Amino acid sequence: MKLVSFDPMRTIGFPDVTQLKPTQMYEQAVLLHSADWVLFPEYWQLNTLQYAYKTRVFPSEASYRIGHNKIEMTRAFMAVAPHNTPDTYILANTPGNAEELWHSMPQPFVAKLPKSSQGEGVWLIQTHSDWQQYLGKTDVLYVQEYLPIDRDLRIVLVGDTILAAYWRLQSPYSFHNNLARGGEAEFSPAPQAALDLVLQVSRALAINHAGFDVAMVGERPYLFELNRLFGNRGIEGGDARVNAAILEYLVQQPQ
Repeated sequence: MKLVSFDPMRTIGFPDVTQLKPTQMYEQAVLLHSADWVLFPEYWQLNTLQYAYKTRVFPSEASYRIGHNKIEMTRAFMAVAPHNTPDTYILANTPGNAEELWHSMPQPFVAKLPKSSQGEGVWLIQTHSDWQQYLGKTDVLYVQEYLPIDRDLRIVLVGDTILAAYWRLQSPYSFHNNLARGGEAEFSPAPQAALDLVLQVSRALAINHAGFDVAMVGERPYLFELNRLFGNRGIEGGDARVNAAILEYLVQQPQ
């Protein structure tokens, strides 16, 4: 199996892999045409690789498109798992829309930027001052109901298999659960309902490489978001286990 990678940090140790820089994409067109798989290109490369060079890309196109923007992923979640998506409102940032949301949203509520990761660009709105500060940061109003939780789940999917699932306990310094923001990993079993939801959604949307963030409210799981590129902290076996799962999945795919 001939592999080309544009992200050497994620494909160290892969057999028969040629490492390229993204800027080499055009000069290496012949190599890319002959590759069985092209691994971890940057988002801006996707159209050329898929539509011009007709290469097979991993992660999947859907993993890129849906995972690129929180608004797009929420809209997709609302389509395939409406009862497992927090109440969400997405509106242009106009004075009228801002005023309407402020008066209609149960408080506190969560406001987000469409593109952010590791807990950045996510705020708990508790006061009108909080809301005014958020309004100055975005062109699109993206707000969700606040769920009464002190932890959530990170569920890691590679290919069509759940590779890891662990709890992220809330940071003592903020309402974030992200490990990068002071959250703590905890490894008690994940509820089957959350695992089943991730498998259902990933299959429905053709996502094959993502870390899903899922909250449990009583017995019901709620999807927050997915991260196409996730950290391996918290995954037993780390990089080696993730890489082995990727290779196993690629080998199993039909030509």
